Amino acid sequence: MNTRTSTPNSNKSVPSGNLISLTEAAQNLSVSVKTIRRRIADGTVRAYRVGRLIRIDADELRTALLIRIPGAR
Repeated sequence: MNTRTSTPNSNKSVPSGNLISLTEAAQNLSVSVKTIRRRIADGTVRAYRVGRLIRIDADELRTALLIRIPGAR
């Protein structure tokens, strides 16, 4: 008898903030999707899997890629 057992939902923390697609992130920053994927791979930007989709928190993206200029306010 083939029975399917359901696995409990994992409690992985996915932010409830403004999740955007890689394409939207690239458009917002005027870079290519490949650049966004590179930043995910090198750990600069954190990505979240939502079902089959990959999403990025827009606030985390801005914070991670914000370049601080010494002496600027």
